[in-house]
Amino acid sequence: MKLWAGRFQKETNTLVNDFNASINFDARLYKQDIAGSIAHATMLGQQGIISQEDAEAIINGLKEILSEIEGGGVEFSLENEDIHMNIETILTQRIGAAGKRLHTGRSRNDQVAVDFRLFVKEEIPVIIAQILELEKVLIKKAEANTTTVMPGYTHLQRAQPTTFGHYMMAYANMLRRDITRFEDCLERLDECPLGAGALATSTYPVDRTLTSSLLGFRKPSENSLDAVSDRDYAIEFLSACSLLMMHLSRFSEEIILWCSWEFKFLDLDDAYSTGSSIMPQKKNPDVAELVRGKTGRVYGDLVSLLTVMKGLPLAYNKDMQEDKEPVFDAIDTVEMCVPVFAAMLDTLTVRPRDMSRAAARGFINATDCADYLTKKGMPFREAYMIVGRLVNMCIKTDETLETLTLRDFRAISELFDSDIYEALELRRCVHERKVLGGPSAEDVKRQIEYIRQFVAERE
Repeated sequence: MKLWAGRFQKETNTLVNDFNASINFDARLYKQDIAGSIAHATMLGQQGIISQEDAEAIINGLKEILSEIEGGGVEFSLENEDIHMNIETILTQRIGAAGKRLHTGRSRNDQVAVDFRLFVKEEIPVIIAQILELEKVLIKKAEANTTTVMPGYTHLQRAQPTTFGHYMMAYANMLRRDITRFEDCLERLDECPLGAGALATSTYPVDRTLTSSLLGFRKPSENSLDAVSDRDYAIEFLSACSLLMMHLSRFSEEIILWCSWEFKFLDLDDAYSTGSSIMPQKKNPDVAELVRGKTGRVYGDLVSLLTVMKGLPLAYNKDMQEDKEPVFDAIDTVEMCVPVFAAMLDTLTVRPRDMSRAAARGFINATDCADYLTKKGMPFREAYMIVGRLVNMCIKTDETLETLTLRDFRAISELFDSDIYEALELRRCVHERKVLGGPSAEDVKRQIEYIRQFVAERE
């Protein structure tokens, strides 16, 4: 018998049963559902809404059901539609009338709201911990490469000299922001909707502060209508997941490029690469490609939930059953991608010689050449034009700025002297960029310590 039987004179059509049921995916909320019900039953007993004897019977029954579910001894029924009705039905079958009193002063609307919040609240620290481990890998790679000179790019064109350590710290800062976004989301979702009822609370003396405390929430939600209608936290969570995946995707794109023979800045470990079924020479960056591909999947989860929620009036609507699968999918995807990405990054090999060779071509010290002239009194725009002419001359003669003779330099400007070659040396170009946030070894080490401290504060 359905838990809502009484109003209806017909059995639910089997097609509707199948269409309406969510037990196939919301079964994973069983821990949160039982935790919410134990808190609710505890409160009902303490408030005298039900007898203490019934409350204890409910709590003990729920604990037994939890143990059996985790031991694989419970089979959920499609007839009972969702995880909430399944557990309540099993409980009532076991302890009788006391089980029927569990739902006093509660609706499935606030029940599912608290279950889902608890689930997201518990998963956020898991994701944060995974990102922190990735941060440690970035620190390790950066420390080993504070003087590994490579080209920096804009428009995917060689632009200015930097180091691999500087690159690693760029991604470390992206991930730092990701962590703080998850932390912000966690802070905002830390309100308990239990006791909001269907939308207008209850005439029973329900103690929402007690249930909130029992479930580890910071406070009860302020408005009962909002409490059962709100999925902002899930959308915000998916947004944070999407930004995290976007950063991993950008990183993956660079790794894919840098592992190609056209760059060959990096070599992936064999354990994190795959081969070809036909081309024996191939070593494919499948991990990075899959992370890049799965990013679109998480974006889809975000857009899906935004679309579900955009036209819903207050309070609960059945459309909101569609909130869980996108969140579950994003969690599964992110929690699979971050650790394997960290392991891939940790085991890859940096090729400093190839990076240095690439840095020697492409005139990435042209800005330093212009700066040389400005430091001798020439206006920057004039210096810019002069260096542009030098670069054009080099392109025509297949030379670099470093291979030009002093006579070549002085033919363009008398301000050039023999110290120009020192100014153009790539390691010096990087070393002199001591500005806060720059690629000098000195400042990259400062950046590393900043991220190290950030990680240490969260462990």
